[in-house]
Order: sequence, then C-alpha cells, then structure tokens
Amino acid sequence: MTDTLFLTSEEVSGLATPAEYVEAVNEGYRQRGEGAPAHPRTKLTNSEPPGMLTGYSAVLPETGAMGGYMYSAGFGAEDAWFVTPVFDAETGEPLALLDGASMNPFKTGAAGAVGVDALAREDSRTLGLVGSGSQARGQLRAAATVRDFESVWVYSPTKESRESFAAEMNEQLDASVAAVASSAAAVEEADVVITATTASEPVFDGDLLAEGTHVTAMGQYHPNKRELDATTIERATYVPDLRERVTQDAGAFIAAVEEGVVSEDHVHAELGDVVAGNAPGRESEEDITVFDSGGTAIETVAAAHMLYEKAREEGLGSEISFAPASEALTGR
Repeated sequence: MTDTLFLTSEEVSGLATPAEYVEAVNEGYRQRGEGAPAHPRTKLTNSEPPGMLTGYSAVLPETGAMGGYMYSAGFGAEDAWFVTPVFDAETGEPLALLDGASMNPFKTGAAGAVGVDALAREDSRTLGLVGSGSQARGQLRAAATVRDFESVWVYSPTKESRESFAAEMNEQLDASVAAVASSAAAVEEADVVITATTASEPVFDGDLLAEGTHVTAMGQYHPNKRELDATTIERATYVPDLRERVTQDAGAFIAAVEEGVVSEDHVHAELGDVVAGNAPGRESEEDITVFDSGGTAIETVAAAHMLYEKAREEGLGSEISFAPASEALTGR
C-alpha cells in the first residue's frame, strides 16, 4: 500500500498565485521542448444523455511527475467534473489526486501567459480580451504577471457580464480595465489579444490586427469550432501547444487549411520548442504571432505537482491508500 494525498477543490483554491502557476507551467513547456512526452486529448462522446469524457497525459521527467486530466462534461448533471492524478515519475507511485475544478482556470491561464511571454513584444502595454467567464479571468490574471499592461479592453456579448468583469478586474490589477461594446474595439489597438470563449465562429476580423500583435486563443479545441478566422491564421506565425493536435482539433487551423490559405507547413513550432530555445518565437517587431492553446496535460501536471508540494508544506489534504497491482492480483 502507498499513501496518496487527496486535495479538494476548496483546498486547492487560493493555494498558489497566478505567478506561481505561470512559473510551473513555463518549466513544464521547457521540458516538453526538450523531449518530455505528452499526448493530445482523447474524447469520447455520448448521445443520450449528451456528454463527453475527455482525458490527456504527460510526463515531466525533471519535475519528477506525470499524470494528466480526466473530466466529464454534460450527461445528466449537465456540468463538468475534473479529476487529476499525479504520479511519481521515478517510482510510478501515485503522489496525489486532485479535484481540479478550481485549478482549471489558473493552469489554463498560465499556459496562455507562457505563450504571451514567449511570443508577445516585450513592450506590450495594451490587451484586448474577448470573453468574460472564469477562463477569461484566469487568462487575464496570468497574462498580467508576464507583461506590464496599462490598459485592458474587455468584450463579451452580454453588457452586464463584461461590465461586471471589468469592474472586478479593475480592482485586482494595476492596469485600467474597461468594457467595450464590440470585439473590434477590444482588438484593433491591442498589443496582445486573448480569446477565451465558447464560440463556434470567429470572434473578430483578422484584418483588424495591427502589425506586431500577439494573439492567444484558448477556446478552439474542436475541429468545427474556431475563435480565429483564416485571415488571422494566414497573417500569423502560428504556434500550437502540441503539433499533433493541429490536424485533430485545432478548429481555426483546420478551417484555414480547408479554405486554402495555409498548409500544414504553416505550423512554426510547438510552444515548448520556443520556450526551450530550440526555435525562434517572434523574429521582428512587426510579426503577428498566434499561440493556439487547446489544453494539454503539460500545464495540468506542472500545476498539479506544484500544488501538491505546496499542500504538503502547509499540511493540507487527506491521505488515501492505493494498493500496488502485485498485492491486489495475488491477494497478499
């Protein structure tokens, strides 16, 4: 038997700062760039009741951790449930099991921020955000740890949502955060653009992007859903989290290929290759760059292991026991 730490969503909430998430996830992507294995999501769908079961995995050898995510969404509860196992990458023993609900926006936001840090201009001071939900909140808080933004413009279709989001973030960030009436108003003068939506169609016109803009898109992990139009993909240095998922579920890239404006050769490099220094990111001040963040176990394992270590230091969590297969199979 081995003791494993179980952490509830409440125990995970507030355990780490956005900057700590970004540091851990950046290290995870550096390891990916140096060969750490990671697999894109797999998704099983159910028609009645409608829902999906999704999972992905990664090994981070230098962190000493491996694991991933498994979550269900929809079905009878019409909600989502996130389960995160973390294993020791040397012994294989389970280290922790996390309820990943409260971690989710922060680890996803951290991945977006790693993309901003790797690809956006150092002097970026303005940010346009499309979306005002929990994922948008995580993206904004994380991005603010890697660039000194002075102005943030937020758009989402519901006026009350974008205004309440802007008021909340205005109190939490040093930047001035304001709601705007259209995605065009958020995007056209921004140094950095972040999309965090559930949209199935592009949320802004790629012709509006100024030269030198960086775009992080995190809501397009379905082959028939896209936040970015073909113009944006065509104009940009395109960097996905995992190259393998580009033709699998990167909806915006798939659509751009189908429209004939790019080919698969348009993929510049994986984010990990840029973070590790194996491939250049931005090569000029005029480049438009895109980080397509569909979600991987790289950020999940990196963040979950960081939370596990912090929880141990603070005496949080409860222990559960796992039996090794040798014991269970022999009955010893």
